[in-house]
Amino acid sequence: MSWEQQGYWQGQGYDQRYGYSGYPEHTRQPYVDYAQGGPEAPYPEATYPLPVVEPEPEPPVTAPPADAEAEEEKPPSRPPGRDRYFDTLRAVALIRVVTYHTFGWAWAGMVFPSMGVMFGLAGTLMAKSLERPAATVIRSRLRRLLPPFWFWGVFVVLAMLVHDWMPGRQIVFWIVPLGDPPGNAWGEQAWEILWYLRTYLWFVLLSPVLLKVFRSAPVPVLLLSLAPIVVFQFLWEPPDDRLGSALTDLATFLFCWILGFAHRDGVLERLRPAAVVLLSLAAIAFGGWYAFTHQAETGSYDLDDIPLAQAFWSAGYVTLLMWGKSWFGIDFAWLTRFRRTDRLVTVFNSRAVTIYLWHEIALILAVPLIDRFWNVPAFEKWLPLESQWFMFGIGWVLIAVFVVLCGWVEDVAGKKKPRLLPGGRRASS
Repeated sequence: MSWEQQGYWQGQGYDQRYGYSGYPEHTRQPYVDYAQGGPEAPYPEATYPLPVVEPEPEPPVTAPPADAEAEEEKPPSRPPGRDRYFDTLRAVALIRVVTYHTFGWAWAGMVFPSMGVMFGLAGTLMAKSLERPAATVIRSRLRRLLPPFWFWGVFVVLAMLVHDWMPGRQIVFWIVPLGDPPGNAWGEQAWEILWYLRTYLWFVLLSPVLLKVFRSAPVPVLLLSLAPIVVFQFLWEPPDDRLGSALTDLATFLFCWILGFAHRDGVLERLRPAAVVLLSLAAIAFGGWYAFTHQAETGSYDLDDIPLAQAFWSAGYVTLLMWGKSWFGIDFAWLTRFRRTDRLVTVFNSRAVTIYLWHEIALILAVPLIDRFWNVPAFEKWLPLESQWFMFGIGWVLIAVFVVLCGWVEDVAGKKKPRLLPGGRRASS
């Protein structure tokens, strides 16, 4: 028996073609397999399994499964590559976050609940990663999250110290953000976004247990994951401290995280479409109703200020997005035909932590920069310096600068060669 194998990595796949010389020609059948990977696989430590074909019928020797963060698993019949639907959702979520923090539009969270979407996507990838030992997965997540956070935190902490901040023992949360890192009012706009990292980190630590509980009774557990936020709203109010904030945020987005498990395990596509759509619309309707009828408590219908409304609105919205992907087979593969847009989506996904951490600092710096423009008569006459849209544009320019200057930290955290931009030139070492 003879066989031939060709293989190459980074998203172009491999195939094996072999025939058995001892059998008639017409009985020989080709065998085609595809490795999981992508042209922008973000984590180089993921090694893709290459089956070894032996002359005699023996069990194939395979490498450990690839890290789910590196690639969304696809059926063998599809071309290998990243799932551009999820990548696009993540990019839109980041754009919406920056837009909201620029304009403060209360309705932005209803148009696209970014945090719910991001937790749902993270839950899907976490369920895939937990096909490996849990301790290995958790260490991998910590390694990828903490170095960019530390790098960003050095600048924020030093700036607050210069502005008379006196830290206490709680500064430990600047090392591992299991609680809200402390700071002063001067730097609040920069550090107040860290609730997302803290919530994400807790979900990562709890996922091995959550996944086992979910798989014991998928649909009941998914539905009951909304119970904690209902209890917090009507039966027991968490304390107004770090613990209370952490519990509230976990309860608010627990459904979205477990929904990611449901998508990964194929639970959503097995449900009746009518039931999924009706329940999702009911959750959205309840969340919207509760937000608009409780404006007096917060002064706005902003979902970020009303956890119960946020939980139900995000639950219904993200369910429709994930169920639609499973039911209709949406993958946005066509996006690769538009090179610039596809590259932009790739940059957003490969630099998601950098964009999230640095976007508020970019918006803060945009204000004094625009103030300088007023001293230039031509700029004062021809540029819309008073417009928030102009600040929005300047903010994105500064975000791009931070991506180039600081994004390489994500490469180092992922054990990749540092690059100024994904797929671009390597940063000088």
